[in-house]
Amino acid sequence: MAKQEHHSSHSKHEDHGGHGKHENHSGHDKHEGHSPAMFRDKFWLSFILTVPVVYWSVHIQQLLSYQAPEFTGSDWIPAVLSTVIFLYGGVVFLKGALHELKDRLPGMMTLISLAITVAFLFSWVVQGGFIEAEALWWELSTLVTIMLLGHWIEMRSISQAQGALQELAKLLPDTATLVTDQGEETVSVDELRKGDIVLIRPGERVPVDGLIKKGESALNEAMITGESKPSKKKEGDEVIAATINGEGSLRVEVTGTGDETKLSGIMRLVSEAQKSKSRSQHLADRAARILTGVAILAGVLTLVVWQFLGATIDFSIIRMVTVLVIACPHALGLAVPLVVAISTTRGAQNGLLVRDRRGLEEARHLNTVIFDKTGTLTLGEFRVVQMSVAEDESEEEMLRVAAAVESESEHPIAQGIVKTAQDRKLKVPPAEGFRAVTGKGVAASVKGSEYYMGGPAMLKDENAQVPELLRKAAETAAGQGQAAIYLLRAGKALAVFAVADAIREESREAIRALHDRHIEVAMLTGDSNAVAQAVANELGIDTVFSQVLPEDKASRVEELQKQGKKVAMVGDGVNDAPALATADIGIAIGAGTDVAVEAGHIVLVRSDPRDIPRIISLSGATYRKMLQNLWWAAGYNIFAIPLAAGVLAAWGILLTPAVGAVLMSASTVIVAINAQFLKRAQL
Repeated sequence: MAKQEHHSSHSKHEDHGGHGKHENHSGHDKHEGHSPAMFRDKFWLSFILTVPVVYWSVHIQQLLSYQAPEFTGSDWIPAVLSTVIFLYGGVVFLKGALHELKDRLPGMMTLISLAITVAFLFSWVVQGGFIEAEALWWELSTLVTIMLLGHWIEMRSISQAQGALQELAKLLPDTATLVTDQGEETVSVDELRKGDIVLIRPGERVPVDGLIKKGESALNEAMITGESKPSKKKEGDEVIAATINGEGSLRVEVTGTGDETKLSGIMRLVSEAQKSKSRSQHLADRAARILTGVAILAGVLTLVVWQFLGATIDFSIIRMVTVLVIACPHALGLAVPLVVAISTTRGAQNGLLVRDRRGLEEARHLNTVIFDKTGTLTLGEFRVVQMSVAEDESEEEMLRVAAAVESESEHPIAQGIVKTAQDRKLKVPPAEGFRAVTGKGVAASVKGSEYYMGGPAMLKDENAQVPELLRKAAETAAGQGQAAIYLLRAGKALAVFAVADAIREESREAIRALHDRHIEVAMLTGDSNAVAQAVANELGIDTVFSQVLPEDKASRVEELQKQGKKVAMVGDGVNDAPALATADIGIAIGAGTDVAVEAGHIVLVRSDPRDIPRIISLSGATYRKMLQNLWWAAGYNIFAIPLAAGVLAAWGILLTPAVGAVLMSASTVIVAINAQFLKRAQL
């Protein structure tokens, strides 16, 4: 456990692959080529133009009892500005409708386009004096503007896969040290070819997949394999791109670059998984599809029936237009995005960062949660998990001495012993004469006595006597995949420390809470079976997948999904990214790698697994609000459409398009108020 120097590579590889699109289940992405910025810009300009349209609207003036200034051309302000809004803001919905109709799956885009097109054409017919009625300019403008607002909110709530792939790509360095007959030279990673020899210095990231031709070192492969311990490598062993070299210098023969590396394979898995996951459909889309059919059918029937009854063509067209306009309430476009916006805010206030709404929607169905071990159920750092001391020795005193001896070593296990003493707030005495005993351990003088710390090799070198109690404790630790480190003095073992990746205290409560909800808990790890079983036994985990390679983690998730289970994956490393994306819900630990955070649907900002049951509660509350809002937004059409069609005309009750617009506004207010109640939901 000799002291080592660490150097960090700050270079970033910006050449990244494509990313999955947010698609509907028809195979066409309704937001292809769209962005939050586009909807934002269209909304604000449309909003600015809508203000004068509403202000100069005759109906609004009558409703609010005011008189707008009149001048030459003022009568044309609503018509001209509404036309600009229709062509600028409405075109995105018209294009979306064409795609939906091409896919034979009319939805929200079709319904919006139908309403704004009918209102636009009808208003120009009225403006031209062909029909005696009120134009629908302010209804058209506000409808387009509010729908743009709804889609802006929606787009902001959608997380694209590109972020995850960019974070993965950043792990690769831009350059490498190529070894040639002429010496060493720094070259771009893109220039490397199979068979080239590269030099990897201590602390550097490995730029390629390869085989060690010369040198020994311990590599940190946790971000790829999930193994918490540094992996010792020697001549002939394989190294993986993006892993971090330890204290040794390595010469590596290139076996894979670019798309051929294991990291690129993981990137492809993330991309494919997120593409397949994005083919889900919004509740509002399904409501819009039903309402589109109802609106068209009701509009046509209204026109036909009134003509059959002998009404004038003007009257019949106005009835039909009223039906089509009223069937597309502003509220339907805001019903779900408003709830999503509030629920994501509520989640963030409770340490739950919702990056993808689909994950939140699905959480209420969960029956299985898979945890990554390292950094999720455990701290991802070594600690003393068990210790045994010889007779007449104090555990506290032995830990003080051990921490003193190891205090100058930067080896992860040594630091684990030091941090354990710090966690217990022990006062560690100073050590003198620290030295590394190559391949065996370290030694130092504490309070005038010489102490040694090390494993079996140190015992043999010092010909130390080991009490049976300590020997058995060491054997137990080894059986659980833990490192057993002895403290020696004057040829006698005084204590043995079992060092391992420490379990988070919060993990016990989290798993207990999930079991209380009758949710099965599984663990997925690249660690050995002994290490995995030791953690599982302590936490009461139901199913264990150990020694799982990164490319196999996603398949383990699929294995449970094929059994009909609704699966959440909780992880924090690059190796978890494909599994996070494949799971019905990917839950990333916020303190983990950026790529895990990017791949997850939901991020636990506090890195506290106890927040997972809160996700389930938030999911249920959000879903209930969505359903309520959809009923408020679309359900009132059960009464409004027949009234708009004129079923009560014989009694003198007729809804004009203007009154229909008022009803739409009322439903929007109701939806907005109802969404606010989500802020009071108990999590």
